[in-house]
Amino acid sequence: MIPTWRIALPLALAALAAGVWVAHQHYAPRTAERAASAALWQTAYPDSRGRTQPLAQWRGKLVVVNFWASWCAPCREEMPDFDALRRQFHTRGVEIVGIAIDTPANVGSFLARQPVAYPILVGEGSAHTLVRQLGNPAGALPYTIVLDRDGKLVYSHLGRLPRATLNSILHKFGA
Repeated sequence: MIPTWRIALPLALAALAAGVWVAHQHYAPRTAERAASAALWQTAYPDSRGRTQPLAQWRGKLVVVNFWASWCAPCREEMPDFDALRRQFHTRGVEIVGIAIDTPANVGSFLARQPVAYPILVGEGSAHTLVRQLGNPAGALPYTIVLDRDGKLVYSHLGRLPRATLNSILHKFGA
C-alpha cells in the first residue's frame, strides 16, 4: 500500500506549479503594459507642424490614444467619430490624441483633406514599437488605448472602434 503523502505531495506540487504558471500568464502581460504606459508618458512626438509634443502634457486627463496611418482604411473611417467625441468631451477633461505610424508628408497630406480637432502626432516607426509594448504584439492598426486620469491603461481595442463603444467607455471612466 502506498502512503497517502506519496500521492498527495506530487499532486500538491503540481497544483502549486499550475497556479504559478496561471498567475504568470495573467499578470506578466499587465506588468509589461504598465511599464509601457509609464514609458508612454515619457514619450514625445512631433505634431503635424513639426513641433515636439510630450504626451505628459495630457496627464491628469482621461486620454484616448489612437494609433493610425493614412493608408489604413479603418483608421480613416473612425476619425470623424473620434473628432465628434473629442468636441463633446473635451470640456470634461478628455483628450483624444492620434499618433500616426506614418511619414510626416503622408500625415500632412491626409490632414489637409480631412482635418480633425484633436492633436495628431507623427510617431513613424518608434510609435510602432510602442504599439507592440502596449499590448498589440502584431502592431496592427488601428489600435486604441484609454488611459485613466491616473495614467493607467484601462482599455485597449484593436480594429475600428465604434463611436458608441468609445462613448460608453468615456462615461464609465468619468467623462
